[in-house]
Amino acid sequence: MARFPFVSTTPAPERAVLVGIERHDDTWPLERSLDELCRLAETAGAQEVARITQRLDRPSPRTLIGSGKVVELCSLVRRVDADVVIFDDELSPSQQSNLERAVGEPVKIIDRTALILDIFGLHARTREGRLQVQLAQLQYLLPRLRGMWSHLAKEQTRGGIGSRFGQGESQLEVDRRLIRNRISALRRELRDLEKRRCVQSKSRVASPALRVALAGYTNAGKSTLLNKLTGSRVLAQDKLFATLDPTTRAYKLPGGRVITITDTVGFIQKLPHGLVEAFKSTLSEVREADVILTVVDASDDDFPRHIEAVEHVLREIDAHEIPTIIVFNKVDLCSCDELGRLELRYRDACFVSSVTGYGIDALCEQIASKATALDEAIDVLIPFQEGALRTLIHEQGTVMAETFEEDGYHLVARVPKRIASPLRRFDVHSVE
Repeated sequence: MARFPFVSTTPAPERAVLVGIERHDDTWPLERSLDELCRLAETAGAQEVARITQRLDRPSPRTLIGSGKVVELCSLVRRVDADVVIFDDELSPSQQSNLERAVGEPVKIIDRTALILDIFGLHARTREGRLQVQLAQLQYLLPRLRGMWSHLAKEQTRGGIGSRFGQGESQLEVDRRLIRNRISALRRELRDLEKRRCVQSKSRVASPALRVALAGYTNAGKSTLLNKLTGSRVLAQDKLFATLDPTTRAYKLPGGRVITITDTVGFIQKLPHGLVEAFKSTLSEVREADVILTVVDASDDDFPRHIEAVEHVLREIDAHEIPTIIVFNKVDLCSCDELGRLELRYRDACFVSSVTGYGIDALCEQIASKATALDEAIDVLIPFQEGALRTLIHEQGTVMAETFEEDGYHLVARVPKRIASPLRRFDVHSVE
């Protein structure tokens, strides 16, 4: 027997009870939504020990769930020795407060929004990402700030020495004012960072390279696809929201055309509006793209709802009119029959495996085809001293015909719009 017994220092996962309500107009099955909530909880370091559901036509304004279900929840929490109760729907500040009083300390009551914010806080790596998460967290906390200094209020009711502090302003008001000031400071700092991002974005806009953005439901394999295409080593994990900060890599299509591919934060159903607002500068990478690759997990039974959730966020950030290619990833996890049905249903989509490389060449061909469709036709005579422009046309466009004239290079080609305008001065018809 060892003299000093081994004692694990790994913190035990929190024991979570999941709560969901079912409405007649829900687009997602309740069990599917709670399964996703369970994965979110696991990502945050919690373990589901029980779940409780209720069908309601109209949620209770006091506690979201009915009073009888609250009693059942309290009993369940004590029986399974839970540490936290997680609601699948967003709780109002008053509902959260009422539930906390009913369940009692030290059990925490949180909702899906707070859980997602917590995960974002764990995974944010860059300064901008951390600031965006902190801003969203403070905006969520502000209306819920209460009761943290109630012990001081009790002391003041006694009167006498030490009871007259804060006569002009309560501690709760001070805390709210401090949070509002911090929110204003974070917004200013994020605006400064956004200005720098705009400068970088303008340099990319000035670049003739086609901009491709990867968008999709969280854990659809966007980072793995980026690594497969570009040979990079971006973090790719089987976790929800493993990637928060955008990553851009250059890639040369088979025809020699150079494009940029940007990996972005994953989307999810019921994505908190505050997060969309806080991450707008990051999501601008999607909004400013020439082509969006909507990456879908083909092995997930809920992929149609995932596509709907992605389209909803794209509309929210005004990116829904950008040309899109649907890319079904992880087809190596599908059977031949499942893959066949997908190919029949989504004839214009691409079907790939970021792990095995299946379908990657076909995806590149479709990106090149989409890029060509976005190009403009030119018929130009480039002077010999402007040879760099001829090289640019060959690298970024599709040359249909080229002859060597007495005054320069005569090219008929299709090129990106960004370089078509500067080349108009060499247009053959204007020269004639």
